Amino acid sequence: MKNTSRVTGTRTRGRTIFSLILTAALALLSACGSGASNAGSESVNSTSSSGPKESAGQTIRIGYQKYASVNVLKEKGGLEEKLQAIGYKVEWTQFPGGPQLLEAMNVGSIDFGNVGEAPPIFAQAAGTPLVYLGHAPASPKAEAILVPENSPIKSGADLKGKKVALNKGSNVHYLLVKYLEREGLKYSDIEVVFLPPADARAAFETGSVDAWVIWEPFYSAAQLATKARVLANGEGLVDNYEYYLTTRQFAENGKAAIEVLLQQLEESDQWAQANPSEVARLLAPALGLDIPTLEQALSHRGFGVLPITDEIIAAQQKIADVFLELQLIPSAIDIKDAVLR
Repeated sequence: MKNTSRVTGTRTRGRTIFSLILTAALALLSACGSGASNAGSESVNSTSSSGPKESAGQTIRIGYQKYASVNVLKEKGGLEEKLQAIGYKVEWTQFPGGPQLLEAMNVGSIDFGNVGEAPPIFAQAAGTPLVYLGHAPASPKAEAILVPENSPIKSGADLKGKKVALNKGSNVHYLLVKYLEREGLKYSDIEVVFLPPADARAAFETGSVDAWVIWEPFYSAAQLATKARVLANGEGLVDNYEYYLTTRQFAENGKAAIEVLLQQLEESDQWAQANPSEVARLLAPALGLDIPTLEQALSHRGFGVLPITDEIIAAQQKIADVFLELQLIPSAIDIKDAVLR
């Protein structure tokens, strides 16, 4: 299987990268509210600390999507035991996409989740008190624009006037925008139909829509099952980062839990990078997908937890500015407002 990750699979390099990431993340978290009465500062490798501890018996509510790194961590196991050692229990909630996950974060139903590039922009514009913690490497091959096997659509020009399905506010929204731009079309030249993945696939297979913009593993599942053609993937168009987010309140009050969670995500991702076939077998029963679909999907993504840098902030700001220009968000936002300093 081809490895598309920008991080190495060696344990030594993985530990070095993660040490830098964890140091940066903890520095950011400490800056955001060290005066909170129950803010924790204990080490993940120690049961005692000279600093104040978080209250015992707390819960971290984790939102996750079908597939992706948090899903791998959940199925692999081990997180609950690590968090129990510092007085936390875990509640898991699955969502069909990033927008739905961040809606739950906005109303206070979850504390942590993973989404693509576009959902946090829409959520921030809607007032969600989210905070960026880290991101996965770019995975441009992990999303695509699909058309039916026998569709007359061969190029972007053929999409003019056609119905294109996507999950509103999802990562693939930006892929569609950039693809149309490259092909010399306006966003208004097509009819966008907003549907969640399950409904979109049904519409795609029955011919109710002409194209479908979708992410993994729905992309590979549909392509392999229906022999759909890939009109374009994200290569040369988008980075397709996956972000790890929390609420500002949990960033202030749940530092020790976040430290453990980020560390466990990095360790799980390093394992997944080195064992893709085993990951496919692990996820298959949980996701109801066959192993070949998951093996193809896994070959399209990167693994690892990377820090939020000025370059990442600038990339997110560029997407936000494009969405504002297209009137997809109601007002301008500053991505830096959702980054702890």
